[in-house]
Amino acid sequence: MNKKKQLIDQVKVVIIQLEEEYAKDLNSGVLQLIYTRYKKALEILENDEDIKGINIFGGVRAYMASYNDYQNTLLGEMHKAEKIIKEL
Repeated sequence: MNKKKQLIDQVKVVIIQLEEEYAKDLNSGVLQLIYTRYKKALEILENDEDIKGINIFGGVRAYMASYNDYQNTLLGEMHKAEKIIKEL
C-alpha cells in the first residue's frame, strides 16, 4: 500500500474515533482544533492537493498538554498519522 493511501486510511481512523468518542467535545478547545485539522487533511488528500497544506503535526502534544489521559488510544492513532506524513 502506498504511503498516501496509508495516510488517508489513518486520518479516517482518527476522525472516526474523534466523532465516536468525543462528539460533544468537538465544538471547542483542543479537540476541535485537532478534529478540524484532520478533516482538512483528509480533504487535501482526497482532492490531490499539495500535502504541504496538511497541518496535523503537534496534535499528540496538544492533546497531552490539555488532558492527563496518556493511555488514550487516540494518541496512538494520531502518532501513526504523524509518522506516516513524515515519510511522505
